[in-house]
Amino acid sequence: MRTYTFQNIKAIFLVFYCFSLTPFSYSQKITIGDTGDYPNLEAAAAVIEAGDTLELQSQIFSDGSQFLYDLEGTENAPIVIIAKERHEAIMRGGTESIHLVRCKHVEINGLTIERQTGNGMNIDDGGDYTTPSEYITIRNCMFRDMEASGNNDLLKMSGIDNFLIENCTFMNGGDGGSGVDFVGCHHGVVQDCYFDNAGTSGIQNKGGTQHIRIQRNIFKNMAQRALNLGGNTGLQFFRPPLPDPIVDAFEAADLEVFSNIFIGNWAPIAYVGAVRVKVYNNTFYKPENWVFRILQETTEPGFLACADNEFKNNIVYLEGDLTEVNIGPNTDPGSFKLSNNLWYNQSSNSWTPDLPVADIEQIIETPGFEDASLENFRLKDTSPAIAKGAVLADVIMDFDLENYSTPPSIGAFEGGGTISSLYENESKEAIHMYPNPASRYAQIQVELEDEDLILMVYDLSGKLILNQNLLTKYIDLSKYNLEAGQYVVKAVGNDGRTFSGKLFLY
Repeated sequence: MRTYTFQNIKAIFLVFYCFSLTPFSYSQKITIGDTGDYPNLEAAAAVIEAGDTLELQSQIFSDGSQFLYDLEGTENAPIVIIAKERHEAIMRGGTESIHLVRCKHVEINGLTIERQTGNGMNIDDGGDYTTPSEYITIRNCMFRDMEASGNNDLLKMSGIDNFLIENCTFMNGGDGGSGVDFVGCHHGVVQDCYFDNAGTSGIQNKGGTQHIRIQRNIFKNMAQRALNLGGNTGLQFFRPPLPDPIVDAFEAADLEVFSNIFIGNWAPIAYVGAVRVKVYNNTFYKPENWVFRILQETTEPGFLACADNEFKNNIVYLEGDLTEVNIGPNTDPGSFKLSNNLWYNQSSNSWTPDLPVADIEQIIETPGFEDASLENFRLKDTSPAIAKGAVLADVIMDFDLENYSTPPSIGAFEGGGTISSLYENESKEAIHMYPNPASRYAQIQVELEDEDLILMVYDLSGKLILNQNLLTKYIDLSKYNLEAGQYVVKAVGNDGRTFSGKLFLY
């Protein structure tokens, strides 16, 4: 059985990210909606076969929970549930929207999930880990506005192996829930997503969750832990089931947190009953109470202490003095490895961080962001973070999809405010846009002094969406009917110079 191991993670990235070129064999298109073949997904469940595409019409679906059991696509003929127009198929209200049980090779693409009272969407193994859901892809979806205040998640996944979540938005979750909650999930990737006020945590990884990569995401305004790397799970919910007696158990292990941006958040990172977790090349801007926490919430005999975790090549920008690391009982903070992190406290010239172990090759200096007030955390050419990171074989790309140099820069961005094109081998200066993220109906300001620029906007598959002369510094996005998601914006001047940056629309 193929798994999404970190040896083939780059291949996974290429398969799922680059242009969706896999030659899928679709057997039929089934339209879902008021004037479609079936009024809702559950009504069509009995006729769905491998290779089918279920196209949801542009309307509001308020049918409540849509249970789909035992759907089985194949690698070359997945079952695709897709909005006819991205984000215009809105699944509103009810206890949940879609609930997949024991499904394989299923993709959900372009839906809006909103105002549920239980969880926004559920995907699970039906309570039996011998039948996990596998090869699940969720892309280009918007999860928002939970109408519940307890432990309610925008996306709940339990017992899922081999999955990809990309280019999704998670906003305004339940006060006690998570944007994404993994319980006993394995071999997955969460990339290029945007989390804003998504709940108590942005992503929770617990119940034996292992081999998850979280990369190139933005986490803002999380009430407690932007990333809960571990947690506290009832013993009966672990996947795979715990042995009797319990030996060397963990809440989470072998997680990778690479090239993300954390803005605010009470505690951006919490290692909780976790082992072998790597937090590399992230940018943390103005955390509110702690930078990271080391905790042990599951203390039954046979569980490993929170230990052997890493925190390297990160930029930490503090607004004022706080407790950098919160250490709880029953943990092993001395086993942590810290190195090549850049720390800065804007309120003090004599401050140093209080850490559980020495931060080898630590830098204490202003990082030299391009413009933090605009949430542009790319590095100026004079930044002390450039070429000062430890060489780490695991990190593939920075936030802008630029390969890290050797040695790499510290933080989520490589080098001096320049990024290379996704589509050409050329260097370029960064384009500044505000607000970013922005509503797709908003007006954005492009901050460049050059005149007579040609503006081009690409989606992340490389498709050219917009190509026009830039006659003003302000662009009215409402004219172009852009879909929510991420875009690469390029501007080319008369002298051939090319400016580029990434734009998030919601």
